[in-house]
Amino acid sequence: MSEPILIETGSTGRVAYARIGPNEDLVLGIEKICLARGFKNAFVRGAVGSLTDACLGTPDGKYLHVTGPAVELTNLTGEVRATDDGAVRAVLSGVVADTDGEVYGGPFIAGANPVCVTLEVTLEEWLPTG
Repeated sequence: MSEPILIETGSTGRVAYARIGPNEDLVLGIEKICLARGFKNAFVRGAVGSLTDACLGTPDGKYLHVTGPAVELTNLTGEVRATDDGAVRAVLSGVVADTDGEVYGGPFIAGANPVCVTLEVTLEEWLPTG
């Protein structure tokens, strides 16, 4: 049985361009930016930068570790949603390339993707109706 399809109406709000610094986690850093800007819900619209190492989820529930010293972020997508307790939670997926040019993709594991030098991200606020 397939999962139900949920359709949400709303509108976009403010746009934030922000930087995540060295050794700060990609997922947690985006959550921190949203909290600082007052975004309860947001979409990731783009990002550029590198990670020291990357940790991605796999379809079988395991983890794939991509080691640096610098892992380039080539694509990032996802959203941030408010939780019932007032916190926010980012769910992000993307593509990275290691120092040998090998390419990997999947969901980023929170707390396991430290930024290398810097990472620039664009977030767009989502304002659901009702």
